[in-house]
Amino acid sequence: MVELSSKIAVMITFEELEEIINVVKNLHGYDISGYTKSSLKRRVTRIMELNKLDLMELKSKLINQPGFSTYFLQEITVNVTEMFRDPEFFKAVKIDVFPYLATYPHIKLWSAGCSTGEEVYSLAILLKEAGLYQRAFIYGTDINTKVLEKAKRGIYSLIKVKEYSENFIKTEPKSSLSEYYTAMYNAATINNNLKQNILFSQHSLVSDRAFNEFQMITCRNVLIYFDTNLQEKVLDLFYNSLCHLGFLCLGSKESLVNYKNAGKFKVVNKKHNIYQKIG
Repeated sequence: MVELSSKIAVMITFEELEEIINVVKNLHGYDISGYTKSSLKRRVTRIMELNKLDLMELKSKLINQPGFSTYFLQEITVNVTEMFRDPEFFKAVKIDVFPYLATYPHIKLWSAGCSTGEEVYSLAILLKEAGLYQRAFIYGTDINTKVLEKAKRGIYSLIKVKEYSENFIKTEPKSSLSEYYTAMYNAATINNNLKQNILFSQHSLVSDRAFNEFQMITCRNVLIYFDTNLQEKVLDLFYNSLCHLGFLCLGSKESLVNYKNAGKFKVVNKKHNIYQKIG
């Protein structure tokens, strides 16, 4: 006799999704309404499936269960990342951006939506190789405190780091990635001398304001999860956070084409979405 699976696919409507958005905003003060509804629906559905919840049970947990809202937001806001993701982008940064950064006595960089920190450490390594690290400081921010804790530890799977090495080689480096971490058992720990000029902290692109002035901001593959209005708001934040002639780096599927202040940026590298503030 064949046993049929009892698993039932979770289905929620966009109207039901709005109910969840309102619960999160009204009870927990976090506004996720600016996320694109399609990606938000996928992530909420995944949470419901993982926890075997229907809509009423999900709302009940968000309202009544201590700690569940934190877990919910962590799952909603997690972003996939890796070291030297899209190696050609990092090559472009070395060629198109670093010569300008080298003219500053102090260099401040912001990796917004940094997730578990791989991009931050990638930038730190590039700065080391260019002889710029000692006068640079990198801020890595994310709304998700769970991923920030992993970023601060700087401990990654050794198997993954070996895959990252292949990305690194494509950036045409001066050294081996292994010079920047210590391997022990199945883990690779980023060396402390690479962590010295890095600060990871919580920051919400949805609700928080500018907190410094930067020579370079990277926010790659985050805006694609936001609707048009929230994208505009976040781009305003970046514009106000950049110094004159500072650089903004976006993801491969993101651009300033529809941004109201696009004319105040110069396209430095169209293929890799690197812009320079000129307005």
